[in-house]
Amino acid sequence: MEGKKKKKFLIKLLLIGAALILFAAIGIYIFLTHRTYNNIRVLNTVTLERDNGEKYAEFADGILKYSKDGVALLDRKGKERWNFSYQMQNPVVSVSEKSAVIADKGANDLVVLQSKGVKGEIHTSLPVEKAEVSRQGIVSAILRDGVSAKIVCYDAEGNLLVEHVTSPTTTGYPLDAAISDDGYTLLVSYLFIEQGKMTTKVAYYSFDEKTEKKENHLIMEEKYENTIAPSVFFLDNETSAVVSDNQLHIYEGKEKPKKKQTVQIKEQIQNVFHDDEYIGMLLKNEKNYIVKLYDKNGKELLSKTVEQEYKNVKVEDGQVIMYDGKKCQILTKAGVRLFDGEMGNDIANIISVFGVNKYLVINANGLEEIRLAN
Repeated sequence: MEGKKKKKFLIKLLLIGAALILFAAIGIYIFLTHRTYNNIRVLNTVTLERDNGEKYAEFADGILKYSKDGVALLDRKGKERWNFSYQMQNPVVSVSEKSAVIADKGANDLVVLQSKGVKGEIHTSLPVEKAEVSRQGIVSAILRDGVSAKIVCYDAEGNLLVEHVTSPTTTGYPLDAAISDDGYTLLVSYLFIEQGKMTTKVAYYSFDEKTEKKENHLIMEEKYENTIAPSVFFLDNETSAVVSDNQLHIYEGKEKPKKKQTVQIKEQIQNVFHDDEYIGMLLKNEKNYIVKLYDKNGKELLSKTVEQEYKNVKVEDGQVIMYDGKKCQILTKAGVRLFDGEMGNDIANIISVFGVNKYLVINANGLEEIRLAN
């Protein structure tokens, strides 16, 4: 009996000890993630060759380095996985987790990328104004030629799937287009004049054979008078958003998209950003800049004043990351101003990585793994 009591007592002590360690760890984590840091500590630096105006984007658990002369995928230690050469005058990138597209804006070339390398090359009939890519590698693009425009979709190999000709007098001029993750639904915002009024038309097109469609694959359209909607995007296959000059509209549904929420925006919209969970905006009123963050239902999660306009703003892992030059500010969705300070060099990109308050910063030194510090 004595042995059994002693064993139970030891087990009880171990459980109490484990609980105390757990509570202490949680307390330390809360302390570290609920305070404001003003400095950084550089943990590791990897030098990168930067000689041709390279830009960087997060892609496929690595970093996409692209310029006028080509593209390369680096791992997070700076080691090159693959590279591909091209010639572009104004390369811009769109990334969607497993796929990416580099477009020569104002010219006629697109390059479709996936984690293992180049999937396809596309030469368009008209200059590219904007291009987006789905996770499956389906590319949608707005092509323009003066006042006329086309909306086209290609598969990852570059085969033309859809070509939709627009006209200022009929459909209107396309301001923005987005494609769903599965590549089946295209969302377009058109601007046109109707009865002397500036009007935005939001149109959804489906390329899924199971979906009931009208003419030209159209499944739904909605008009907004006296407003411009320059930004549309998908958060997932079922949720999409339209941002006008004074409203955020959230739609739900794939086969028959329906509006589920409208959020009034009183301030001037300076920047719109999103991931697959959150929609963010950098706004300006008469006195201040304001960062707001919404969930998929349009619920406001964050409203925080910031002292300046940031050229680069994104949401990642529930954090709003803003940077411009050396200046950086990081806000959590809970409203904590996690970082407010400067880094040693101008920031080309900053990526949240595994570990408490750890980030990967791309700057003139190369790749710097940092931790927030005071």
